[in-house]
Amino acid sequence: MPTGPLVCSETVSRVSSVLNRDAKQFGKKHLFDGSEETCWNSDQGSSQWVTLEFPQTVKVSQIQLQFQGGFASQLCTLEGCRKGNELVKIAEFYPEDIHALQSFRTEEATLDKLKITFENSTDFFGRVVVYRLGVLGEKL
Repeated sequence: MPTGPLVCSETVSRVSSVLNRDAKQFGKKHLFDGSEETCWNSDQGSSQWVTLEFPQTVKVSQIQLQFQGGFASQLCTLEGCRKGNELVKIAEFYPEDIHALQSFRTEEATLDKLKITFENSTDFFGRVVVYRLGVLGEKL
């Protein structure tokens, strides 16, 4: 099967926080809207995260992220699990502090739920700004 985007309208997403609780301007929906003008902006804190629960089992092979320079994560931890199981660590990757789309290949992992934790933010207050989040792989 060909590799393609896994996030769809039925994917349930959650985020650790939203700047000033202003979901309209900085909410999680902006991670997937494809617009260069909008973003998810976390509030301050030591480690921010995004979880995705897919409507069907998927095999993840690549993560794409576009941060705002100065508000990037220097370490991202990927965890995943099948329905009813506990999250297990899949991979770590180290994004650059730039505003370009970055891609990270992972060992293929079959899962229903994915968690991306953004650790070691380049922002002094721990905020993370993500313009685009893509999860690629295949639907099973």
